[in-house]
Amino acid sequence: MMNNWLKRLAAGVILPGILLLSACGSAQNESATTDGIQERTIKAGIGNSKMHPQGQGMVKFKELLEEKSGGKMKVQNFFDATLGDDQKMTEALQGGLQEVTVPSTSPLVGMIKEFGIYDFPFVFNNEEEAYSVLDGAIGKKLLDKLPEHDLVGLGYWENGFRNLTNSKHPVVTADDFKGLKIRTMQNEVHLDAFSKLGANPSPMAFSEVFTALETGTVDGQENPLATIQTQKYNEVQDYLSLTKHVYTPFVFLVSKKFWDDLSEEEQKIMSEAAQEAGEYQRALNRKENEKALKYLEEEGMKINEVKPEEMAKMKEVIQPVTDKFAQKFGPDLVEEMMTEVEKVRGN
Repeated sequence: MMNNWLKRLAAGVILPGILLLSACGSAQNESATTDGIQERTIKAGIGNSKMHPQGQGMVKFKELLEEKSGGKMKVQNFFDATLGDDQKMTEALQGGLQEVTVPSTSPLVGMIKEFGIYDFPFVFNNEEEAYSVLDGAIGKKLLDKLPEHDLVGLGYWENGFRNLTNSKHPVVTADDFKGLKIRTMQNEVHLDAFSKLGANPSPMAFSEVFTALETGTVDGQENPLATIQTQKYNEVQDYLSLTKHVYTPFVFLVSKKFWDDLSEEEQKIMSEAAQEAGEYQRALNRKENEKALKYLEEEGMKINEVKPEEMAKMKEVIQPVTDKFAQKFGPDLVEEMMTEVEKVRGN
């Protein structure tokens, strides 16, 4: 008799308690769905140092996302290729092992050939011409191809115009490339273009470049000014030629597996943070390039300009390479890009 009474008492206390807890849980879940932001930690990796404009862009992205999410979405930044090179980090995003990376567009060409249009030499004369393509219909058209490869693109940041350094002599004319062993990215357009100029291109990972220059494995390399400074290539290179032969963008990539798990609100604030950080990074990159040029000159690098007529000759030498890859990447897309550039120039 007593046991039955205790059972009824327990049921009378425990069951309402369970229902109350369940109701509280439902209320909490409903609240979480309303604000749409969960506690998350985002691993974001890049190849450059924290002090590079790209690294400072990542710092800004972290600040913005954490602010916009009320501190719920946290960013853990990894610099100096700690998580691997651009290719490895991109693959980690595809596998859902990493959430964010901001590589150059060049490594994407292997999976989406159309990204190769950004590798054509001597297409853009200045950053504004590049932005018109990247931030317009052409740039969006290429970003829209990423999801089928388990990636999401939130826009383009700036790597900038690439310039040549070497340990042999100034490069002033097209003929000056002949015989130079130059480190390049693993990029078929760059490889063919440098070969056409008479150089010996040698592709290798970004993290290996300084040692290769120091040991004389290669004579030179080509990168934007801010990268040349932050990687301290001036310590192992005597000559800097302002060839401005290619404008290279960064692309802000997110793992699609991660992206698809985000609420619409989380996706919105992440897109906003990437866009705002990108605008900050572009402005900083241009400013830091000016500072880098002055610094490199003060540190003893022998710097030479390349006259427009000599650039035109270089472009003429490698035109067959451009024509060849225009057919591969899509003649209509290339024509659309060049039309946009001409429009900005007012021609």
